[in-house]
Amino acid sequence: MSHAELLTLGLYIFIIIPVMVIVVMEKRQPTKTVAWLLVLTFLPFIGLIFYFFFGQNIRKERYIARHSLDKLIRKSMKKDDGQAALPLPESNRMLIRLFANQELALPTSDNNVEIYSSASRLFDDMLLCIRQAKLHVHLCSYIIEDDALGQRFAEALSSKAKEGVEVRLLYDSVGSLHASRQFFKQMQDAGVEVSSFMAVRFPFLTRRINYRNHRKLCIVDGEVGFIGGMNIAQRYIDGTGEQPWHDLHLKVTGGAVTAMQHVFEEDWYFATKHLLNNNKYYPQVHQQSVDACLAQVVTSSPSTQWHNIMQGYVRVLLDAHNYVYMQTPYFLPTEPVLFAMHTAALSGVDVRLMLPLRGDSKIVEWASRSYLAEVVKAGVKVYLYEAGFLHSKMLVSDDVVCSCGSANVDFRSFENNFECNIFLYGEQVVQQMKEHFLDDQKDARLITLSDLRRHRQPFVDRFVQSLSRVLAPLL
Repeated sequence: MSHAELLTLGLYIFIIIPVMVIVVMEKRQPTKTVAWLLVLTFLPFIGLIFYFFFGQNIRKERYIARHSLDKLIRKSMKKDDGQAALPLPESNRMLIRLFANQELALPTSDNNVEIYSSASRLFDDMLLCIRQAKLHVHLCSYIIEDDALGQRFAEALSSKAKEGVEVRLLYDSVGSLHASRQFFKQMQDAGVEVSSFMAVRFPFLTRRINYRNHRKLCIVDGEVGFIGGMNIAQRYIDGTGEQPWHDLHLKVTGGAVTAMQHVFEEDWYFATKHLLNNNKYYPQVHQQSVDACLAQVVTSSPSTQWHNIMQGYVRVLLDAHNYVYMQTPYFLPTEPVLFAMHTAALSGVDVRLMLPLRGDSKIVEWASRSYLAEVVKAGVKVYLYEAGFLHSKMLVSDDVVCSCGSANVDFRSFENNFECNIFLYGEQVVQQMKEHFLDDQKDARLITLSDLRRHRQPFVDRFVQSLSRVLAPLL
């Protein structure tokens, strides 16, 4: 070995050992710690660069702690404390208390919900609500593309701003990477307040960087809210290649809109340091309907102490008596969720998991596939959706609770991203969500343990899947 090679090796060891010590001292989950140690050990220099962009908690601890307004926002939510005295359904009492104790996600009453599985119908209704706005429009989207649909939204937002309506757009700088600066500048010139969330200097190198705002929210006049899994992109209507995108989104009226407004307020302050703490954004909503349901808007982010949405999933799985149906485009479950799925299925609960037949990320698809034999063996029924790319993030259980929002069943959504789901408690809306799952099941193929054994993959494919699984905590 030459002197240059020895010097390079010595320099790398001098750098890598302190980095490994930092990884161990950060007290992450053991699986994530081991994954980073393996990357740093077996991918010299590349692993170090990978850790620099994707693994450091320094950005989280310093940046998020300095800019987060969680405590102030949550204190202001106590103004709505009348909701805390609501009678709670016995079947969901523990879950509702869990969310309330975690982050003051108080239950709200008198909510009406409309479920959209058609992207065209959703976006038409969203644009109609925006055009009818009288006071303000608050829109947060992980992705807003500079395409035909993005232009329709840009025109609608710009038009309302010119009329004197307060319009604010918050987008994620990594998710909306392909939208041009001119696209956003045109809206700003029209009077729209536009802000990116945690801008990155090298977006092409940090496409999967941690701590992204993955939420999808639209609040109009504090009275109507939209929440779910659909980004603002034409591919939800046209598909990508031969794959139409299939997703769920909700339109909400009632007390839950106030909670959605709080989430936007918190994110807007995070991005701009400008506080929207004004009563005009929180009108008193009075509506009575036989179809009204109880709801909780639950967020999860790297700045919170608890992994709120993940713990909610675990609670639902362990509380279930009859069934739990889940849809997710990316299945890289944390150990608590995987354990809860196994426990529920082995207890005789009908646990069904629906995934896309083909993913939009090969390494994530490989990692997801590595879990299938394990969950199927425990009794989970796994369905692969064949009618397009399944992008829906939903959960429904025992005809008493359902959830829809932005969070995938993976490490990134549960631990690293800013996510938002709505949990609904009401017989009618839960039944509708269940029917959506069962309708999708008609376009999905059930995978059995005998199928997995009969179509046993070559060793190289199985090794790649297992290796991807080791990296799952980092994806």
